[in-house]
Amino acid sequence: MGSSSSALNFGAGPAKLPREVLEEVQNELLSYNKSGMSIMEMSHRSPEYSKINTDAQAAIRELLNVPDNYMVLFMQGGGVGGFAAVAMNLINRTGTADYIVTGTWSASAAKEAAKYGKVNIVFPKPEKLGDIPETSTWNLNPDASYLYYCDNETVDGIEFPNMPYNPHDVPIVTDMSSSIMTKKVDVSKFGVIFGGAQKNIGPAGVVFVIIREDLLGKPMDICPSILNFTHIYKANSVHNTPATLSVYIMEKVLQWIKKNGGVEGMEKQSLEKSVFLYKAIENSNGFYSSPIDKKMRSRINVPFRVGGPNGDESLEAKFLEEAEKLRMYQLKGHRTVGGMRASLYNAVTLKEVKLLVEFMEEFQNYTLSKSNQTI
Repeated sequence: MGSSSSALNFGAGPAKLPREVLEEVQNELLSYNKSGMSIMEMSHRSPEYSKINTDAQAAIRELLNVPDNYMVLFMQGGGVGGFAAVAMNLINRTGTADYIVTGTWSASAAKEAAKYGKVNIVFPKPEKLGDIPETSTWNLNPDASYLYYCDNETVDGIEFPNMPYNPHDVPIVTDMSSSIMTKKVDVSKFGVIFGGAQKNIGPAGVVFVIIREDLLGKPMDICPSILNFTHIYKANSVHNTPATLSVYIMEKVLQWIKKNGGVEGMEKQSLEKSVFLYKAIENSNGFYSSPIDKKMRSRINVPFRVGGPNGDESLEAKFLEEAEKLRMYQLKGHRTVGGMRASLYNAVTLKEVKLLVEFMEEFQNYTLSKSNQTI
């Protein structure tokens, strides 16, 4: 196959941004709104930035149909900062929280929360990655301040299949860093939805938080102001200097989502892309393999091995080398799990996924033919 005219970015984050958005940012970078100044130079208290901040909040509300009793906040610190912020803002209610651990990031969140209160792990680590035990075996605390889970494990390629079992009706907190705006969400079923923007809705530097109003006002005394949800809400996300450029670009990405079918359009495309890639893996007669059980496979981050279930490291190195010749980048799996990983965020098109699959098929055919020649 011939090389693409532009890079195909399958990175897990910071991830690909829509080309139209980048071009718009480029055109405005030196002079925003004919002001003669870049948005990077403007005060976060200026009318221009205030409008961007308000418009970004409004876009999230519209796209996700956020109820009136939920607040939309922007903060810094990334998803990892969010792990600490969630605990310091919510665990003080009863001193304990339930954590569903399904992979790398939920495990990290639980470890962080344990610094601030008692963390109850809902079920032991499953023998097989991606297995969720029957709910009858779950150990849930009726007095938990909240029940936490990661909606999509970016590293492991595991997507939680539905809302978690919650018989005690405690507030549910979810990290949606890598799944936000890829599917319809009933916000009213959650206490807090949070995540980094740098995968589906913008560049690195800004964290979105959607929080039910009654959960504000009870932070731990040690909670710093920049992670205090109540403080951030009262200051309309501009107590300190926010990541103004990141919020500005995020607002443009949110408008791009609205113009391209909204969340429904993103969800349809997400399903088409992941089905196409998984089908190619399954039809490879074992040359490519997915380590995750079908019922838990992520639509968004697709890990796979080359050369068999456990992978052939030399073959995988060759795969990456050949892919980069075709300007397909960031396909290497996370350092803790190895193999390959293709991240199919909103800005990645179905056409680009088809080009990846075309390369995968050609690489397989070439490798097998070369192997037969050696024999």
